[in-house]
Amino acid sequence: MIQLCNDRLSVCVLPSVGGGIARFDWLGGNEEVPLMRPCLGALERSPGQYEPNRLASYPLLPWSNRIAHGGFFVGERRVALPLNRDDDAWPIHGSGWQRRWTVRRHDADAAHLELIEVAPDAYTYQASLHYELEGDALRVRLRVTNTGDAPMPFGLGLHPFFPLHGGAKLLAPATGVWLNDGHSPLPTSHDAVPGSWDFSASRDPLTGINHAFTGWTGKAAIEWPRHALRLHIEAEVDTYVLYTPTGEDFFCFEPVDHPINAVHLPGGAIANGMTLLAGGESVERVFVFRAEAI
Repeated sequence: MIQLCNDRLSVCVLPSVGGGIARFDWLGGNEEVPLMRPCLGALERSPGQYEPNRLASYPLLPWSNRIAHGGFFVGERRVALPLNRDDDAWPIHGSGWQRRWTVRRHDADAAHLELIEVAPDAYTYQASLHYELEGDALRVRLRVTNTGDAPMPFGLGLHPFFPLHGGAKLLAPATGVWLNDGHSPLPTSHDAVPGSWDFSASRDPLTGINHAFTGWTGKAAIEWPRHALRLHIEAEVDTYVLYTPTGEDFFCFEPVDHPINAVHLPGGAIANGMTLLAGGESVERVFVFRAEAI
């Protein structure tokens, strides 16, 4: 574990578990307050097999969420994607979250991680993940380079888990949402955001949502009145996935650059936010989480 700390924030990073975050805490008040849900219990599902969904956050690459039909086509070439979890019907969240990342350098307030992935029939890439504390903010820079021979659609994002703390409020303006059939999160149609899911004004994150919202401004805020604390989120993307499971004490607000199953949506991967990278080309996204006492 790597700990980054200043007088306002503390972050614990686990390079061996997807390069994810185990804790992200506010230290600027009278008590330490988790800004992301702290790591839940033991991370090992079995010897050497880790459960990233127990983390506070992890990176999403080279795609976010699920892809249907066991893969997709790039032109006439089929890219096959095997299932990567035994409890999900589709390949999910790419590969970065399930890999051991290498620490290239770190100090008291920054850490730089790298990952090399080789899958000749699918995604071959080099990625970097940079965490840095800057006063009241955590800055996360995620970058991926296609090191394969063929062009591939790449997508990036983060998967944070946020605590409810007895009553959270979410502000996240968006114009559209991908709807599904209610039985799986795979989208079936795109529509304007219904009034009950309109987060253009701060409101409870509700329950039972597992959808991708589009036309996002790239700015959001989570407020915890009990702790008189607000977390501002800024991301270089225009989509987020909101997951609000019933009966849990957390919700997920995932800033991403493409919706669920983007490779199979009308218009294809690139029209839906992914980036086509030829060999040697890169794409980078920056995400900032800034805490504020209110």
